[in-house]
Amino acid sequence: METMFFEKTAELRRQKEELEKELNVKIKILGRKVTFEGSAIEEYEAAIVLDAMSFGFSAKSALELRKEYMAFKKIHIRDFTRRKNLNDVRSRIIGKEGKTKRTLEEISNCEIIITESEVGIIGEAESMDSAIQAIISIVRGTKQSNAYRYLERINRTKKKIL
Repeated sequence: METMFFEKTAELRRQKEELEKELNVKIKILGRKVTFEGSAIEEYEAAIVLDAMSFGFSAKSALELRKEYMAFKKIHIRDFTRRKNLNDVRSRIIGKEGKTKRTLEEISNCEIIITESEVGIIGEAESMDSAIQAIISIVRGTKQSNAYRYLERINRTKKKIL
């Protein structure tokens, strides 16, 4: 039996039955405390999926993590910048009306969520590293267009290999 804490349990409450069926675990919600029970492997998978959901991803996106080629990563913004005001850094990642975030998601084929001091990414494990590198470069102050160019170059080299 494992325990996790959620800030918001509304999505989890709505999707509880589907998650129990898909993950083959028994989920109990007591306030913000969530416990789940199953076999060791099923608990491990459930922990990854529920961690992504607690970060803010939808149940549908989090369940994609059950596929072996999908991965979930968190990036702590403070690890890559000295700035005290994280609003400026977050706004660089989000862009005007969400354009930068949307473009990064489209080019890297990853889903990105930005919180107060972290960035969460769900995507294919192969494209994850390049998406993380692009986000880190934007956090450090690189122009967004250079980050897009980097991702496009990586995608072109992958296509040549295939």
